[in-house]
Amino acid sequence: MKFGKEFTAQMVPEWQEAYMDYNQLKSLLKEIQRFKQRTKPPATPAGLKRKLALYRAFSGLTQRYNNPTSPSSASDEIESQAILVNSVNHGGSQSYQTTFLMSSDEGGEYEFVYFRRLDDEFNKVNKFYKAKVEEVMKEAAMLNKQMDALIAFRIKVENPQGCSHGPSSDESSDDKDDKENEIVNQMVHEQRIKNMKGTRPTPLEILSHVKMNNTLETPRSTIKGFLNYPVQTELNFTSKNLRKVEDQLKRAFVEFYQKLRLLKNYSFLNTLAFSKIMKKYDKITSRNASKSYMKIVDNSNLGNSDEIAKLMERVEVTFIKHFSNSNHTKGMKILRPQAMRETHRTTFSTGFLAGCSVALILALILIVRARKFMGKPEATQYMNTMFPLYSLFGFIVLHLIMFSANIFFWRLYRVNYPFIFGFKQGTELGYREVFLLSFGLAMLALASVLLNLDMEMDPKTKNYGTYSEILPLTLVFLVFIILFCPLNIIYRSNRFFFLTCLFHCICAPLYKVTLPDFFLADQFTSQVQALRSFEFYICYYGWGYFQHRENRCEESEVYNTFLFIVAVIPYWSRILQCLRRLFEEKDPMQGYNGIKYFLTIVAIILRTAYSLNKGMNWKTLAGIFSAIAAIVATYWDLVIDWGLLQRRSKNRWLRDKLLVPHKSVYFGAMVLNVLLRFAWMQTVLGFQVSFLNKNSLIAIVASLEIIRRGIWNFFRLENEHLNNVGKYRAFKSVPLPFNYDDNEDKDE
Repeated sequence: MKFGKEFTAQMVPEWQEAYMDYNQLKSLLKEIQRFKQRTKPPATPAGLKRKLALYRAFSGLTQRYNNPTSPSSASDEIESQAILVNSVNHGGSQSYQTTFLMSSDEGGEYEFVYFRRLDDEFNKVNKFYKAKVEEVMKEAAMLNKQMDALIAFRIKVENPQGCSHGPSSDESSDDKDDKENEIVNQMVHEQRIKNMKGTRPTPLEILSHVKMNNTLETPRSTIKGFLNYPVQTELNFTSKNLRKVEDQLKRAFVEFYQKLRLLKNYSFLNTLAFSKIMKKYDKITSRNASKSYMKIVDNSNLGNSDEIAKLMERVEVTFIKHFSNSNHTKGMKILRPQAMRETHRTTFSTGFLAGCSVALILALILIVRARKFMGKPEATQYMNTMFPLYSLFGFIVLHLIMFSANIFFWRLYRVNYPFIFGFKQGTELGYREVFLLSFGLAMLALASVLLNLDMEMDPKTKNYGTYSEILPLTLVFLVFIILFCPLNIIYRSNRFFFLTCLFHCICAPLYKVTLPDFFLADQFTSQVQALRSFEFYICYYGWGYFQHRENRCEESEVYNTFLFIVAVIPYWSRILQCLRRLFEEKDPMQGYNGIKYFLTIVAIILRTAYSLNKGMNWKTLAGIFSAIAAIVATYWDLVIDWGLLQRRSKNRWLRDKLLVPHKSVYFGAMVLNVLLRFAWMQTVLGFQVSFLNKNSLIAIVASLEIIRRGIWNFFRLENEHLNNVGKYRAFKSVPLPFNYDDNEDKDE
């Protein structure tokens, strides 16, 4: 792999603009090279140069390369020097400026432009690195104070009586003497510290300046905050609180260490990039400027990364000692988690399950056509009972396939989706793993359909129809068992992450709203038909209709009432999330977003009422409110969520920054979003296709909405990623457990 591609691949995605623009500098060098080739073609072929080199005198195996330079060679070097790099101060900020000494040479203006651009890139990188180092140093000082408080807190919890308690009765006399001597020495040591001027307070004295931060978000704490109930900030020295404090500081140290690793990598990559580009310059121009320029780079803030390296070592020692019980292997495994590897076994299993799914689909089609099932009276009964049950798995599989495609394109265009979603490092799923899950579920569902259909049509097994009806319910139970399984199998970390976000959606607005929470709630707004399939499961099996193979659920008023409730739940959850964010962030856009979801709720209620009552008034109201809701939602998708339709953008009607190089993709996505948004017209206008059952048409419309959501997912996260890039936001903010008294800070 060429260095340019490797350089881009190892960048922190949110810091892309802060890295050296290697490609632009390389293009400037190509202009210099083209000029050199036009004016001075090579006089000696490369092959001849190599041949002549074979006849040079042998330099010897023991040549010393660090010989001191003779006075004559030193003077020649000064005379042939091409550049002079000076440090310049502008308003207290240091920058570097290169003076090109060979501008009078032919083509010197090209090299002059190159060095101007090189200085701009170096000053940009150096300034960014210096600012980030200052940030981590401030954070390191804060973590120092947090650790002092933790140690004092630990002493109060684990040794509440301090040094006054005596040894236990089962200790030997020698042990007692050793402990007494140790206690005396410790007391003398503490007294010496107290007598020293300008020293920090002893650990236990620190606690008098510390209060607890209320960092744990629970429904109870939310309700107390809403009612202005006084929050308990006094220190409560219990083992439970100690574990909470240790867990919070542990997460803070892990995140801080990752920040240091990225900064060290940033310094290394950019220093290497400047070295590479200067060597290319020397090779093209036959000058020797890289040595003097790299000397400046090495002496700058960017080149001096020893401070970060030493800080990383101190963080490692502290973490291993205080958070992993001095177990080096365990501590480093937490600090440096291994990225999830995509094994050949995963690829093979995905391909195998995909092949099985395709084979089962073909077998299903052939069996239906060979036995002419669709022409029989049982076909209508089957479509009214079994098809709604199995369509649930179709919706889930389609959504998983769309999400795996999202992951593939997010990786392709370097959208940092693990950071945006907040996945624990090294646990995020790739597109192959999601494909594996989707095709695994598809194979199980198709095998169940095929088995059920074969038992329905075979006279010998027709008497066992009751057992065949239970197959989809069994499959649902299997999915739930896997989803809630506490064992570390089948991506447990991701399953629990999903369940946590789902619980937050259900409990909205009692939890602080994060991006994964409202992103998941938006996914469920596109799975209304799947939620209604769950309702059908409860009706069909709970009320015993499966024993008679008949669907009488729509005759029940309770069932019809829950058709409204189930469809509204995802949108109501989003409204509550918007209200929570409006209350916390004071952002009026969250209020407008809530109004958008409220209009959608009204439209869904009216469409459902029309589907049950079939009145002209219901049809008119459903059409009007559905059109209004669709127009508002489409505008919100394109302008707010995707950040497109910006009139004054340099990419007209798009946005200034685009990850996909082809602008037609964005315009195509916008048109497709509008068309799929209005797929609900089928339910209002009553479009019917002669060869399709009503349930099949409903499933197709629901699938189109899932596809629209999949397209929305990519551009929504792309816009979020670009917002992070604009703010250089590459780290999560981890709440700290302790809050120091401001007066105490001032005294220090």
